[in-house]
Amino acid sequence: MSSCKFLLLSLSILFISCSPKISNWASKESPTSFKAKFETTQGDFIVEFHREWSPLAVDRAFQLIQSGFYDSTAFHRVVKDYVAQFGISNDSTKNHFWTELELKDEPVVKENTEGTLSFARGGPHTRGTQLFINLKNNSPRLDTLNYSGVTGFPVVGKIIEGAEVPGLLFSGYGNNVNQEKIQKEGYTYLSSSLPDLDYIIRARVIK
Repeated sequence: MSSCKFLLLSLSILFISCSPKISNWASKESPTSFKAKFETTQGDFIVEFHREWSPLAVDRAFQLIQSGFYDSTAFHRVVKDYVAQFGISNDSTKNHFWTELELKDEPVVKENTEGTLSFARGGPHTRGTQLFINLKNNSPRLDTLNYSGVTGFPVVGKIIEGAEVPGLLFSGYGNNVNQEKIQKEGYTYLSSSLPDLDYIIRARVIK
C-alpha cells in the first residue's frame, strides 16, 4: 500500500473510535431521501439514496453509514468496467452483528445504470452490508438476473457528485479476492495479500 493510502487509513481508524454504537442505529428508519459523502483514497463522492427504490435496504444503508460501519473498509472487489464492491468490516464482530439481522428481499424498482449502488446478495434474504457501484450501465442484466432463487439487485442510491472516482479505484485483483478471509482476518489479510486496494476513509450522512 502506498504511504499516502496508509496514512489516510490510519486517520480513519481514529474516526472509528468515536463512531456511535452500532446497536443504537440498527432499528432506525431512513429519511425519504438522504445524501452521504464517501471519502476514499482516490477522492470523494456523494450518493443520494431514495427510500422508495428499496425501503428496507435504504434503511439498512442509512443505519450502516450512521454507525460508521464503512469507515476503513476496502473496495475489495473491483472489476474494471463492471462493478466496485465494498462493505466488509475489519471487525468481525460488526460483520456478524449486521449479517444476523435478516433483510427481506425486495423487487427491483430502479435500473442498475452507471453510478447506481445496490446491495450484493447470494440467495434469498442475504443482503447484508456489501454494496456495489455499477461502473457502467448494467441494466437490464443486473435488474433481471436470477440467481439462487432471487431476481435482480434492487438499487438503493446513485452517485450525484464525484462520479469519476469509482473508475479510479484499483482493479488489478478483479475477482481474485477471498472474501471469507477478509471476514475472518480483516486488515491482516488485506495488507499482506492485497496491498494495493483502495479504501473508504470515512462515510457520513450529510445535509
